[in-house]
Amino acid sequence: MPPIRLLVPGNIHHSSGGNIYNARLVAGLKALGEDVEVVPVEGHWPTPGARDRRRFGTLLGAWEPSLGPEKAVAVVDGLVAVGAPDELESAAGAGRETWILEHMPLPETSDPASLAGEARALRAAAGVVCTSTWAATRLRERGIAVSGVALPGVEPAAEAPGSVPPHFAIVAALLPNKDQLLAVEALALLQDLEWTAALVGSDQADPGYAGQVRATIAEKGLQERVRLVGEVTGQALEDQWARTNLSLLVSRNEAFGMAVTESLARSIPVLVREGTGAVEALSLAGLETADGGPRLPGAAVALPEGGQDSPRLLAGVLRRWLEDPECGAAWRAAARDARPRLPDWNRTARTVLEVLAGPGGNG
Repeated sequence: MPPIRLLVPGNIHHSSGGNIYNARLVAGLKALGEDVEVVPVEGHWPTPGARDRRRFGTLLGAWEPSLGPEKAVAVVDGLVAVGAPDELESAAGAGRETWILEHMPLPETSDPASLAGEARALRAAAGVVCTSTWAATRLRERGIAVSGVALPGVEPAAEAPGSVPPHFAIVAALLPNKDQLLAVEALALLQDLEWTAALVGSDQADPGYAGQVRATIAEKGLQERVRLVGEVTGQALEDQWARTNLSLLVSRNEAFGMAVTESLARSIPVLVREGTGAVEALSLAGLETADGGPRLPGAAVALPEGGQDSPRLLAGVLRRWLEDPECGAAWRAAARDARPRLPDWNRTARTVLEVLAGPGGNG
């Protein structure tokens, strides 16, 4: 395989799923003996200025015709690609072969111009690699060809002992899409029961939203029970996982949700929002009941976006888990059974290589 140049957004500094995926992919490719260069693309992605786009186009070699086979395969993070359809079309016209690694397609509610720009960018690429089946399905529904799906892997981890009283964790940057406000409002309905909770993720990605979350925690009188940990890594993150009995990921839109498989790797069951890609992550291990039905290590809950009943619905599921020992034991057992069946990052890297080397690739 020729050298691989992975172009990533230079403006995403918090620990996002896309950043983690890119870093683990690079490590996996290098472990397989591939030559990989990571190129941060400066700019305000996914809504860059003209200067940002020119810089990106130069990195692609969009302004000069190709004089022969490229020395490297260019793979562009979708967050960059969506903001630069002109440059990707120019690169294609110049004979450059550029692939797109698509983590999260634009929501259907995006403005038509943005959706059209995304479609142009993706169609200009030599191929599109999605990081979840959910993302691939959304693009195919829009008439975009997808070359392959490379699901995230997960690193082995120690089983979490949990806490008494039970402890909830929401591992995600504080962002409106992650809907931590919904989780806080649901927890406020459970103050008659014993539990604690932690929001583990950057509070700098959207300081305004983080302020709303803090204000709601204070308004509901949850300061002693819900803690904002901030972004932590290494042993500090492992300590947070070790305390956890149940994790939540109730994002409004989620292509996959690596926090789900990271939770399962520690035998921690997970509660996710129905209709998002997090359901794929929750069911990835392929567990089945005795009658052949799906056996989830947690639950996927219908939580209508903006619905007044959503906090009550979420609280109802959490109350059942807290009060019904059989429910808690079943979810924990399923999470423990899923743990050894999760894919690793070497599989992710091998899948990406196979796609790049397939039809349309130059490997």
